[in-house]
Amino acid sequence: MTRNMGGLDRLLRFYLGLVMIGCALPYWAPQTGWNWIGWLGVIPLVSSLMGRCGVYRLVGLSTCAR
Repeated sequence: MTRNMGGLDRLLRFYLGLVMIGCALPYWAPQTGWNWIGWLGVIPLVSSLMGRCGVYRLVGLSTCAR
């Protein structure tokens, strides 16, 4: 698969993923029962590291400079 995410998009997703995962950790955010949602931050983190987004592929969008 080819990359379909540009540099700014990847950077924003990377930091968003880190913040979401940080919200799931008990020493940063108190245990509320909803902390498991923070672990969904793995999705934007992994997609930013790979440079590919499945939703972009389905829609036919690319933020890469060609």
